[in-house]
Amino acid sequence: MIAIFFSAMFAGHIYIIIIVTAVQIISFKEVIAISNVPSRARSLRFTKTLNWYFLGTTMYFLYGESVIYYFKHIILVDRVLLPFATHHRFISFMLYVIGFVFFVGSLQKGHYRFQFTQFAWTHMALYLIVVQAHFIMNNIFEGMIWFFLPVSLVITNDIFAYICGITFGRTQLIKLSPKKTVEGFVGAWVFTIVFGILLTNILMRYKYFICPVNDLGATFWTGLECTPNPVFIPHTYQLPFIPPNWTHLPTKVSVAPMQFHIVIFATFASLIAPFGGFFASGLKRTFNVKDFGHSIPGHGGMTDRMDCQFIMGFFAFMYYQRWVFRTMRS
Repeated sequence: MIAIFFSAMFAGHIYIIIIVTAVQIISFKEVIAISNVPSRARSLRFTKTLNWYFLGTTMYFLYGESVIYYFKHIILVDRVLLPFATHHRFISFMLYVIGFVFFVGSLQKGHYRFQFTQFAWTHMALYLIVVQAHFIMNNIFEGMIWFFLPVSLVITNDIFAYICGITFGRTQLIKLSPKKTVEGFVGAWVFTIVFGILLTNILMRYKYFICPVNDLGATFWTGLECTPNPVFIPHTYQLPFIPPNWTHLPTKVSVAPMQFHIVIFATFASLIAPFGGFFASGLKRTFNVKDFGHSIPGHGGMTDRMDCQFIMGFFAFMYYQRWVFRTMRS
């Protein structure tokens, strides 16, 4: 799986988009499945159909929004695609309304509670998985670094939380995950920050990672061309509190602003993102299941591996849009 991931990342953005799409579909299927009651689902033949219909409708809306925004220079000049782009939101709304009307029309006496539970559960899964995965998709379009860094930070934090926990962990962190310790939690935070700074320093050297997508056919070897965002350009900062007579110490340092941003990213990945995992643990306990599924043999379901990634990707997009985004795209 690691080899497939890195091969896809270096082969081009389109392959990572395909992987993210597959992950969200599998995760949606797993989350929907744990609340399902097979005996009732069999007697209500449209239950699963509606689940997948709402998934398709939501993906059509979200993917359409991204494609229109990032590739409007192509979409808006195509005679076939222009009507779909112009009326995209209305079309998406009507598709949802059709599903809503169909759901109401399929209600059967004696199954109301189950059907409304499934309806609510489906929408929760759409929000927690599909909507958040949409922002991860946008991160890819903004530049591979905004996708790869958050993913790497969550994985690194998980690894070091385990290492620090078994090495010197003593104090239980949260009852939902008895093996998580305060010492592992804090230790992983420190190591994640160090790893994030080092990895950022490497990725910033390659335009393939820092440039927004302007060519879906680009690969790591062909590269991308753009005017780098100022956050990737080193700035010189005056060091405070350095006495003038201490000539052996530098008074200035050259650092790219991205190095400061990555500390915030690493902190979120260490202190907040794990609560996505705790949330998933609570959900599994509610339904008395060990794993969300068996998509990954020996490692449970896809959702078990991605529970922290969704909220981290969501944060990365929001942070980028607020503090990093530059209106001029090259």
